[in-house]
Amino acid sequence: MSRDLPADRRPPLDRAPVAALSLARDQPLEAVDVAAFGDRLRAAIREPMQISDGALETVLSTLLAGGHLLLEDRPGVGKTELARTLAGAVAGRFARVQMTIDLLPADILGATVWHAGTETFEFHPGPVFANVVLVDELNRATPKTQSGLLEAMQEQQVTVDGHTHPLESPFMVIATQNPSVGFDGTYRLPPAQLDRFLARVSLGYPTNAQEMALLREPPAGAVPRAGTLGELLSAQAAVQEVRASDALLVYVVGVLEATRRHPLAETGASPRAGLQLLSAARARAALAARDFVLPDDVQALAVEVLAHRIEPVAAAPPDAQTEIVADAVRDVPAR
Repeated sequence: MSRDLPADRRPPLDRAPVAALSLARDQPLEAVDVAAFGDRLRAAIREPMQISDGALETVLSTLLAGGHLLLEDRPGVGKTELARTLAGAVAGRFARVQMTIDLLPADILGATVWHAGTETFEFHPGPVFANVVLVDELNRATPKTQSGLLEAMQEQQVTVDGHTHPLESPFMVIATQNPSVGFDGTYRLPPAQLDRFLARVSLGYPTNAQEMALLREPPAGAVPRAGTLGELLSAQAAVQEVRASDALLVYVVGVLEATRRHPLAETGASPRAGLQLLSAARARAALAARDFVLPDDVQALAVEVLAHRIEPVAAAPPDAQTEIVADAVRDVPAR
């Protein structure tokens, strides 16, 4: 390590950042183009796996909004398959990290390695340098390792040994989390970590018909392709241009404020939650071939985007987070 050498003998550190994937966006897209792209993604994801309509819409809205997704469910329901399929559908680089109690932040972010032959330091990027990163069983890692993802998820960069390295674009973290009850060796995700995820969704068990189809024809190894990374970047840019009226913004603020005033809430939804709810609503509108947001878009995604960010009071029932958001959506009038 460089700190073990006298200052006058330390070779200069290679300050060149890891080259981020530079992709030229395709032609600017209209809302109808984004909807068509979304249809292709739906078909590609449904081909190898069974997933409910609601969960799939949340996944696609999160992807097109440029956010990160938390999959909270029991093992074996298709969480890893979903992440791998999503990456393959847009021809993106996929990386998987299996969280364990002995994993260190450097195992995810990368590390600076000393090369004696050249007397230089070289940064070796970790698995986070991909387009879709599956962080499996996030709550099995220690808080120190969990915190290593915060900068990557918020700033799309990592800092190692004082040097900043940009991540690839587009970039999405899909983290899975087993329910803590009944699972030893798990660590509760802190609020700062949860707030980085645009949405939380549970895939649940498939219906009997879906499970019969899965048993009849298990997922194939090849992932169907629905588009390119350039198309995804263009779609994400188009989503940002979807209009939200002042009345719609007033409605979003009203829902956020209602979660903060709710008697079951110790801490309500944050301003970041409002920004991400609006981004997801814009994506849902574009997926419906609209260039404007409706209150229906906000209402359809409110629970998935807001519930995991809310801290209920100590005596609250287990489903208090969902109840708080549902009450806020019900009580705030949409003008």
